[in-house]
Amino acid sequence: MKKIFLGPPGSGKGTYSKRISPIRNAPHISTGDLLRENINNQTEIGIKAKSFMDAGKLVPDKIVIEMLSQRIIIKQKSE
Repeated sequence: MKKIFLGPPGSGKGTYSKRISPIRNAPHISTGDLLRENINNQTEIGIKAKSFMDAGKLVPDKIVIEMLSQRIIIKQKSE
């Protein structure tokens, strides 16, 4: 069974998912964490995302979906 937590910033999504993740043996994936990781590692996606963030804009869904897709594929290959 998979769970997806949706809500505004500060609503507890991360807190609850970090607690439930080890119990359910499921990954905790946070788009905010992935964005920060890609920006810090200066990946191609991180550079694209940072340009939007620096301009005060939301990162387009296309970039976020690409980032999530890479995260899922990389983790599945390593497991």
